[in-house]
Amino acid sequence: MRKKFKQLQSIMIKRIVMSLTLCLTLATGIAKISTDPAKVYFTSEISPESLLSIFRSLGVKPEGKVAVKISTGESAQSNQLRPELIENLVEDVKGTLVECNTAYGGNRSNTSDHRRAIEERGYGKIASVDIMDEEGSILLPMRDTTYFKDNLVGSHLANYDFMINLAHFKGHQMGGFGGVLKNQSIGVASADGKARIHTAGLSSEVKNTFITPRNGQDGFLESMAGAAQSVHDFFKNRKGIVYINVMNNMSIDCDCNGHPEKPMLKDMGIAASLDPVALDQACLDMVFNHTPSEGDDNRPLVKRINSLHGTHTVDYAEKIGLGTKNYKIVNLDK
Repeated sequence: MRKKFKQLQSIMIKRIVMSLTLCLTLATGIAKISTDPAKVYFTSEISPESLLSIFRSLGVKPEGKVAVKISTGESAQSNQLRPELIENLVEDVKGTLVECNTAYGGNRSNTSDHRRAIEERGYGKIASVDIMDEEGSILLPMRDTTYFKDNLVGSHLANYDFMINLAHFKGHQMGGFGGVLKNQSIGVASADGKARIHTAGLSSEVKNTFITPRNGQDGFLESMAGAAQSVHDFFKNRKGIVYINVMNNMSIDCDCNGHPEKPMLKDMGIAASLDPVALDQACLDMVFNHTPSEGDDNRPLVKRINSLHGTHTVDYAEKIGLGTKNYKIVNLDK
């Protein structure tokens, strides 16, 4: 009897040891996944050639129908990325430029006016341009359901397999700053979806876009992060998505402003990553850590970002699991 008891006891001890070893192994693996820095590629050169080069550095080959998400800008005076800068990249990936209508009036609030603006800006000369909410919206499920369960995006998003989120990094008069997270949330949302994000789920009607959001400014910023995550998840379940921020003409105002303030900060370069949180954080760090000098002053942009708690979007995006703020710069200039 004692012999059997000892044998059973020995087996149980072995099983406990094995279970503990497995748990420690898994914990080590999880820790490694969560602490490894994301790679953010950077070049100080801003040109059609360097934009294509930094995209290729990501090591991802687009498959299927490729969407290149840009902002077409509110006017010729706005600081949106110019067709001549992005043309090589768009042609190389055989991409379609994609946008959605705005929720604030202006010359892009309906499809006919928006198409006219696109032709005036010259985008139609380099590629096909798809206004994704021309035929309404579709719902993308939200992982973070704090404010709403579904993200309203342009219905044509369903036609694409791969996305290049090609953003212009700059200030923003409502979000503090705009980078890939803003380009993927507000930028991919239909006009009604923009209202849903701006109000943090209180309304999905354009007429209510600028009412005070649920939970105030942070509710709006957190809704942007959650909406960006839903788009990220959509393409991760297809052929993939990559992220690029072009850091030029960094006004305190967004490209949705037809008469933006003159940029006080000199152009910095182009940054790209597979992680949108790491990318926006890296660009924020470059702006915040810049030493101001005459004709190259980061302080107005930093003030704009801080005044609207803009960095909270990135903080919250990391919190909900969209990406990590821990990154490593891979300098392509060296």
